[in-house]
Amino acid sequence: MAYVSCNDLSTGITVEIDGDLLQVVEFQHVKPGKGSPFVRAKLKNIKTGYSKELTFRGGEKMIRAHIERRPASFLYSSEEDFTFMDSESYDQHTISGKIVEDTRKWLKDGTEVMLVLYNDEIIGIELPNFVELVVTDTEPGFKGDTATGATKAATVETGATVMVPLFIEIGTKLMIDTRTGEYMKRV
Repeated sequence: MAYVSCNDLSTGITVEIDGDLLQVVEFQHVKPGKGSPFVRAKLKNIKTGYSKELTFRGGEKMIRAHIERRPASFLYSSEEDFTFMDSESYDQHTISGKIVEDTRKWLKDGTEVMLVLYNDEIIGIELPNFVELVVTDTEPGFKGDTATGATKAATVETGATVMVPLFIEIGTKLMIDTRTGEYMKRV
């Protein structure tokens, strides 16, 4: 078991406190005029997604959580379960929809993801930054309707809705940023 001092905290480090798996979002070293220095940190619970702020005395130690990432491919979903295949061992893993959450709208058969594991338990998935999806439904663009920056809603093959320029038609393949849900370009 590895420990990390609160003085060594940095953004992105994952620690275990009171049985909760927390990732450092922000931190600040405070040196008051009187008294001992301390560290104020904003931490996000990896399993629940909730954030909280904690204060640590200078030099206080906590358990550093070892998070493992493994490449996998999305195979299929059934009701609230999602099945992925580990790209290295070819093992299949079925994951609850609670873990997949909002990422489900970008998943189609064969999508390459990273399984996030802690103590050999899957605690989340990470999507690639960009995915290519085909438009299945959108309003037709009208000739001469070229107002600068005008957009319309388009539904892609996974069922997600994305705002796209007026010239996009049904059957067009798009590149979408999974972090923001924004249309990037035609493919």
